[in-house]
Formats: sequence, structure tokens, C-alpha cells
Amino acid sequence: MDIYVTMTFDAAHRLPAVPAGHKCGNLHGHTFVVEVYVQGEVSETNGWVVDFGDIKATAKSYVDQLDHTYLNDIEGLENPTSENIAIWLWGKLDPQIRGLSKIVVKESPTSGAVYTGK
Repeated sequence: MDIYVTMTFDAAHRLPAVPAGHKCGNLHGHTFVVEVYVQGEVSETNGWVVDFGDIKATAKSYVDQLDHTYLNDIEGLENPTSENIAIWLWGKLDPQIRGLSKIVVKESPTSGAVYTGK
């Protein structure tokens, strides 16, 4: 079974690798939505895969590093696309969250990236 927690952060960025004149090359911001998915078996003892609070506490420590920042200044996010943010978060969370199965980063209600570690 997959379970997930959702959190948000607000940040500014620009995409340095887009073609000249592309609107995303300009400084702009988003309220990003992050979903962290964990896969596992439901415990017969307590009826859950893992405590949502444990997932949220671990993920929050990294999401907080992104909140109200200029993402381009963060090491590893010099080209802070939604795809690269998802990969960056995976690299931070995978060693700490057993069963991590997916990271979703949405930069708008209609656009985002899904990363499964591959």
C-alpha cells in the first residue's frame, strides 16, 4: 500500500537553461506542493504502514530549507525545475525514509513532476 503526506513551500526561482526569451528564464515564484509517498505493508498491530507524523517530520526538515528562498542559490538546485527539485528531495529523503516510493512536486495545479528514484 502507498501512503503519503502533503506539504507546501513558497519560493522564487528562474530557469537558466531555457531558451532566450522563455518566460521561465525570468525571476518568478510558486507555491509548490510536495507529496511524499511511502510503500509498505499495513501492520496488523497498529493498522498503518508508518506513522504519518514520522514521514512529515523528516520531509519537513528539507522542505523548510526550500521555503521562502531563491532556489537557484541552494546547492544542487542551480537549475531548479520541478523535476530537479523532486530528484533533490529524493536524494535527501531516500536514506531516511524506509519504503520511500515516490516524490511529487507541483509548481501549479496543472503542472508538476513525479520521481520514483529511477
